[in-house]
Amino acid sequence: MTLEERARRIRLLVLDVDGVLTDGSINISGNGELFKSFNVRDGLGIKLLQKIGVEVAILTGRTSAIVAERARELGITHVLQGQRYKVPAYEDLVARLGLSDDEVAYMGDDLPDAPLLARAGLAATPADGNPELDVHWRVPAAGGHGAVRALAELIVKSRGGWDALVRDVFYEGR
Repeated sequence: MTLEERARRIRLLVLDVDGVLTDGSINISGNGELFKSFNVRDGLGIKLLQKIGVEVAILTGRTSAIVAERARELGITHVLQGQRYKVPAYEDLVARLGLSDDEVAYMGDDLPDAPLLARAGLAATPADGNPELDVHWRVPAAGGHGAVRALAELIVKSRGGWDALVRDVFYEGR
């Protein structure tokens, strides 16, 4: 099956956070405050997926109020934090949504993501993801630098109508 054929079947995109939505850096101030940076292009890619009816979920081993706030800003309702072993949370989410693994795209960047990458119908990692990961697509952009946007565009374009979507959303405000 081609990458485009895999992308066309996707109804849910599940994302790790550190190293995928961020560059993997964890910055802590002198008084213990945590900082993370997110790329606005990734956020726009998520919004485009939502516009065509693709669900988006966050599944991460860490717990962070910053991640919860970013998810809220983007309208992501499936936010699963503190999941050191991710498989049970993934299985529960997929079952609740009535989907099969073939309808799920997963983007992760390191070894804790390997079990889900092995199951997903479309497995992707950022350009700087662990080279040992077995994926369908190593996205040309690095984590936190447009990797999610590239995957989102692949999924949207695989269904046709990219130009119409861009026109509707950005030129006509629909």
